[in-house]
Amino acid sequence: MASFATLHDITFQRGDFCLAIDHLEVERGQIYLLEGTNGAGKSTFLHLLALLLIPSAGTIAFSGEEVREEAQRQRLRRQITLVEQQPYLFATSVYQNLAFGLRLRDVRGELQDRRIRKALETVGLAGFEGRHVRTLSGGESRRVALARAMVLRPQLLLLDEPTAGLDREVLPLFEDCLATLPEQGTTVVLASHDGDQSRRLAGSVLTLEQGRLRPPIFANSPLALEAY
Repeated sequence: MASFATLHDITFQRGDFCLAIDHLEVERGQIYLLEGTNGAGKSTFLHLLALLLIPSAGTIAFSGEEVREEAQRQRLRRQITLVEQQPYLFATSVYQNLAFGLRLRDVRGELQDRRIRKALETVGLAGFEGRHVRTLSGGESRRVALARAMVLRPQLLLLDEPTAGLDREVLPLFEDCLATLPEQGTTVVLASHDGDQSRRLAGSVLTLEQGRLRPPIFANSPLALEAY
């Protein structure tokens, strides 16, 4: 299976905290569950993968291309979408929130409409185009944030605790949406405190402990099956 992103001898130092990754290959079209206690470095890891932080040492490469310059970062960021733990939505309609990134990519007109409708249908919010975001529940807002990420069709989707506090009745729908993304060509890295989520999503497990990344446990491996 082709490697999409490779991190090698990475360290990122901020104050007394240091994130250290000896070697990691993120395979294309897979789901990864990133686990660890608060303060273990999950958000820092996601921001490094999103190319929003520059490592203190080591290399990050995408599809074999080592990232060295800011121009590369800007170009590669168009393939990556990060949904923060508390996603920010523009104080306008659901449609306008989803259309923003598409317009930056010059996707307009009927194609824009089709992609927005499809993304909202996928997260169970068909017909919400005209709703103002201030009228949404917390669960609906999270699903709009996911739809806004999905409509861009990123190659790499990074999610920081997207299901924390999500209503129980909404969680299966949300996870069903995530499970379909690899077959659409999107690699997903999901930070989570839910230990059962890796089993439900058939994802490989990455664990951070005090800033150090353990070797991954791949889905369907003997270790993963034993953990389940």
